[in-house]
Amino acid sequence: MTSAKSILSRVLFVLYLGAVAALCFLSSENLPDIQRTIWGIPTDKVAHFAMFLPFPILFYLAWDHRSAKALGAITFALLNMAAGALVAAITEWVQKYLPTRSMDLHDFGSDLLALGIATALVFIIDVTHLKSRKNV
Repeated sequence: MTSAKSILSRVLFVLYLGAVAALCFLSSENLPDIQRTIWGIPTDKVAHFAMFLPFPILFYLAWDHRSAKALGAITFALLNMAAGALVAAITEWVQKYLPTRSMDLHDFGSDLLALGIATALVFIIDVTHLKSRKNV
């Protein structure tokens, strides 16, 4: 039986993916004017980083995943990273064909950086839970 927490996590993940799609695919003409940099980093790259930082955490929660062994934690972290990278790649590829958007490999790099950091965090949490279950 699926718990209410699992259902809520999956709904939240789907809503998150919808928000990412909307932000990536809406006409850039509809976006407000903002400052060009934040601490010297292009605002666009900061936005991409912020968009993809939640992906691994929400993916972990949506799958209601807790590894039973270290190899499982590694495998899930790699799957989590690959799924996020696939979503990031698809968003950039689709933008290539939109009239008001463009594909930018630096955006993809920002996405991957966020995914890598958050995936490492999720991996540490997963391994910590694994160790605590072994000590009980």
